Amino acid sequence: MNGQEIKALDERYVLHTYARAPFVIERGEGVRVYDTEGKGYLDFVSGIAVNALGYGDPDVLAAVAEQSQQLMHISNLYHTVPQAQLAQMLVERSFADKVFFCNSGTEAVEAALKFARKWAKKNHADQKTRFVAFEGAFHGRTMGALSLTPRPSYQDPFRPLIPGAAFGAYNDLASAEALIDDDTCACIVEPVQGEGGVYPADPAFLKRLRELCDRHGALLIFDEVQCGMGRTGTLWAHEPYGVTPDLMTLAKPLGGGLPIGATLMTDAVASAIEPGDHGSTFAANPVVCAAAQVVMTKIGAPAFLEHVRAMGSYVEESLLELQHRYPCVKEVRGRGLIWGIEATVDVGPAIEAGFAEGLLTCKAGAHVLRLLPPLVVSEDDIDEATAILDHAFSAL
Repeated sequence: MNGQEIKALDERYVLHTYARAPFVIERGEGVRVYDTEGKGYLDFVSGIAVNALGYGDPDVLAAVAEQSQQLMHISNLYHTVPQAQLAQMLVERSFADKVFFCNSGTEAVEAALKFARKWAKKNHADQKTRFVAFEGAFHGRTMGALSLTPRPSYQDPFRPLIPGAAFGAYNDLASAEALIDDDTCACIVEPVQGEGGVYPADPAFLKRLRELCDRHGALLIFDEVQCGMGRTGTLWAHEPYGVTPDLMTLAKPLGGGLPIGATLMTDAVASAIEPGDHGSTFAANPVVCAAAQVVMTKIGAPAFLEHVRAMGSYVEESLLELQHRYPCVKEVRGRGLIWGIEATVDVGPAIEAGFAEGLLTCKAGAHVLRLLPPLVVSEDDIDEATAILDHAFSAL
């Protein structure tokens, strides 16, 4: 079937909750994808930060093939080897003592919220139920996660939402101090906001959140669904801050392109959770967990993370040169291989101009063009993308 026929099927049968690009992606290889007409695109979206190793990584494919021949699904009523091994890897490479597996980022956030509420109920008074989140945050689309994602266009059609949420200004110490109190159950924050416009947290801000949570007996949750797993040049985005959370949510890149989410936590939190408190039929799928072990091994290697940092510096230099050429570019922000180019106008035309020349980028708000290339990207790839962006911003 050609692209037009596929789009006609989509129009007839698929519920449209996404504004899709005007072509049909058929396959991927390395850092490129190809549509049904054979046109190639340098992919600087990576499936929204999912395809960290690009397309067709041979070790991921081998792990999927081998595990799928042994066991594809059995449910969490039984022990499996890949789940236990992946949990060990995550714990040994993080602050955590225990891991809960699920199937997506929003599920990981839902689990963190439920675990925080149960922990507060077990260890504190019943009124300790409030959550504190921040403007610009994106934590997911299910009702609990949506309740902590303060965007009217996302929230208003689905009100009433889960009660007990309060929102402060990101990177604003006074705002956080005014909100986190003895009734706060947990504070959730992205060390680097992704959907909100690619804003890295100030070191003093995360440090102060940790202090406020400790003072008021609240939990600190880091949402690293988009910014974690090597994306910022360290395995976890919060590492350079020297601040440790009580819970952390992961998803996007962990499964190598297959769906998985994980909520990491300390023993103090885990001790409040009992069998029956939460669950998932498909979570910790053996095939996905086998793939995730490969992803963790590769991304966690020091040389790989050094490559991400080097490519991140190269991207920054390239984007700053672009900023100097175009007055409409207001600011360039990011770390590692997550970057936002903020313009004074809607960046939609620049994204569409990129499509025409074979580059995939995406928005982070109307005025921010977001770059999320595979972590295996090269300098040549970045040069090619920058040249296309140069033309694309001239379209603005």
